[in-house]
This record gives sequence, C-alpha cells and structure tokens, in this order.
Amino acid sequence: MTLDLPEIARLFAERGGLAYAGEPVSQSEHALQCAWLAEQAGASDALVTAALLHDLGHLLIAEHQTLSQSPTELGIDDRHQYIALPLLRGAFDAAVREPIRLHVDAKRYLCATQPDYVAKLSPDSVRSLALQGGVMNDDAALRFAALAWAADAVRLRLWDEAAKVEGLRTPPLAHFLATAARVMLR
Repeated sequence: MTLDLPEIARLFAERGGLAYAGEPVSQSEHALQCAWLAEQAGASDALVTAALLHDLGHLLIAEHQTLSQSPTELGIDDRHQYIALPLLRGAFDAAVREPIRLHVDAKRYLCATQPDYVAKLSPDSVRSLALQGGVMNDDAALRFAALAWAADAVRLRLWDEAAKVEGLRTPPLAHFLATAARVMLR
C-alpha cells in the first residue's frame, strides 16, 4: 500500500488535532510549522515535503490516539521515523524519505556536534533522545555526517525543534500538499 495525498490529508484531518506529545501544539500544527519553516528557508519542494511528513509515523500508530501520556513519558521509543517509510516509498523518492528516516539520528548528531543544541530541546525531546540511543559518540557522528542525506536531515531537525510555537499561523495543509504533489513519483 502507498499513501497518496488524499490519504495523507485524511490522516491529518482525523488524527492531526491530537496533541504533539508534551508540546503546546497539535500534530498538524507541528507539521505545518515545520514545513513552513522549511519553505521560508528556501528548501527544495522535496525537503519541504519531508518537513511536512517527518512525523507522519505518529499519526499512523493507532495506540498513540488513546495514550494518556506521551510515549516518552511511558518509556517508549515508538521509532516513528520508520513507520511511514514503507507507505511513502511508492509516492516519494529518497529526497523526501531519507531526511524523514534520518531526522531522529540528526538530533543525536546535533547534540554531539553542537553542545548548545541540547539546551534547545524540549523536555519531551530530551526524554526521546535518551530512548533513541542518546548523544552520538565521535565515530557515530562522523559516520552520520558522511551519509548522502545527512545535511538535509540536520536542516529538517532544526526546523522540527523550532516548530512548536503555540498559535503560530501558517499556510494550510492544502498549500503544502500542493508542494508534495510537485515531487510525487508519477
């Protein structure tokens, strides 16, 4: 099965209003803010789309819809960065999928290479960092930096952390789905 744009829109409509774990925004607000930050930075359509869809895995995990706490508060690493990838493979190429896959490791990398980055993390991001393997050691950071999509994943991660502003107005989902349509596989 491949997710198409109507199905992605349906997921956001049905599940996007849920709180983004431990943050003052919903899942949809977070996704839209991340995509908007990418667009404002002049990112490619593929990277704007990755920014929009980077946490789609959270929307696909049915159990998230009924949790009384965030997964990290329950000690769960949901590995959300991998959940949507098989469903996006038929719709988008690596320029969209790889930054999504690598955005969690990008957080671990940034914590290793920019010591002030850890202080910018929200409490939920700090908890998830520990569950996701913690700060990378020097060897892991070098290996990560050498990956083809590492730079895009780092940019995505920076927007990800900044996309938690309560009440921030962004373009609507339809605006970013139009961007996604431009980079969909035919």
